Amino acid sequence: MADARAVALDVLDAVFAPRPRPAEEAFQRHPDLGRLSARDRAFARLLYATVLRRLREIDDRITPLLRHRPSRPTAMNLLRLGLAQLVHLRTPPHAAVAETVRLARDRAPNHAALVNAVLRRLAARGFTPLPEEEAARRNTPPWLWRSWAGAYGEETTLAIARVHLREPPLDLQVKADPEGWARKLEAEILPDGTLRRRGGGPVELLPGYREGAFWVQDVAAALPARLLGELRGRRVLDLCAAPGGKTAQLCHAGGEVTAVERSPKRAERLEANLARLGFSARILVGDAREADTGDPFPFVLLDAPCTATGTIRRHPDIPWVRQPADVLRMATLQNALLDAAAARLAPGGVLVYAVCSLQPEEGEQRIAAFLHRVSGMERLPVAPDELRGLPAAIDSEGAVRTLPCHLAEAGGMDGFYIARLRRRA
Repeated sequence: MADARAVALDVLDAVFAPRPRPAEEAFQRHPDLGRLSARDRAFARLLYATVLRRLREIDDRITPLLRHRPSRPTAMNLLRLGLAQLVHLRTPPHAAVAETVRLARDRAPNHAALVNAVLRRLAARGFTPLPEEEAARRNTPPWLWRSWAGAYGEETTLAIARVHLREPPLDLQVKADPEGWARKLEAEILPDGTLRRRGGGPVELLPGYREGAFWVQDVAAALPARLLGELRGRRVLDLCAAPGGKTAQLCHAGGEVTAVERSPKRAERLEANLARLGFSARILVGDAREADTGDPFPFVLLDAPCTATGTIRRHPDIPWVRQPADVLRMATLQNALLDAAAARLAPGGVLVYAVCSLQPEEGEQRIAAFLHRVSGMERLPVAPDELRGLPAAIDSEGAVRTLPCHLAEAGGMDGFYIARLRRRA
């Protein structure tokens, strides 16, 4: 029988492997996922996400009780799962210990006695979670904290880190009748029309999913496509398109969409997502820097690959698998993609550049360098009335910088940098 705790353990093992895999990918592709009930799937996700959100805090409690770190990462991940249940999920101590030891006997039998002894000692001590401010600081890698504090200040960095400790809501973009779907899905309607739902469970089981009534997309991720302007009947190029939320927006807006995606598997997923929604686009599989996309486009959307540090609230593995060198590596790629996007833009055309990163090196600095490097391009500032409910996200250059602590009382949002540019006619 499939076991939620075993699935969570496998996800953690994948994240902390010598060649890490993203937690969401490891979870969605787990061979036992389809055999879990909706409730157990939600529990498995909660388990591994809690460990990742509280990783340093959890390890601080475990490490003093170990003479040596276990030789197998699985053993350490078992201890993390056990402590997460004891301290953060309020699982009854006997159940948290017994179930984790049972799993240890199956997955790491040579360490089962260690897991049993350490968890029993931890249960006897009766730890409580750290106060939120202390937890926010402790569970953020120092290099990220320094970067964000330099860009946004200490107070805002603390607000960002606090949001990262919490389970995020689910944001949905609906094709029509947001009021009706808000009632059916027990969701609230955000100022921009996004539906926000706080209930758990697989999205595929929600009413309207199979019929293609909506797609999953964070409120911040929905901004770049909207900032292109009126698209009905116009040609639009969507670079680095998968998994397809922005492509769906462009199709829904009436654009004649060409979508470029490098990964064949991700392109298949993009095509399947569009088919479920009843949309169609011309999909090209290839590198966005080299793909033959035809004549220049009046509209180009570049949602560039990045370190994704703006999505930590939904992907809590990111702080533990990213390094400062990744920022520099991504910046080099983003330069090349920006040049390629501009080369495909018609005179008078609009280019929107977006990254779901909080690192200025991938956002503000990339656009400043691009405008210095490439002639004939200019900023097309975003006006406050284009960002319903978020006018404060517009910076002094007319670009958009959303932060996870924006809309914090409603559950936060992803951190994005979005710049709108125009080729001079």
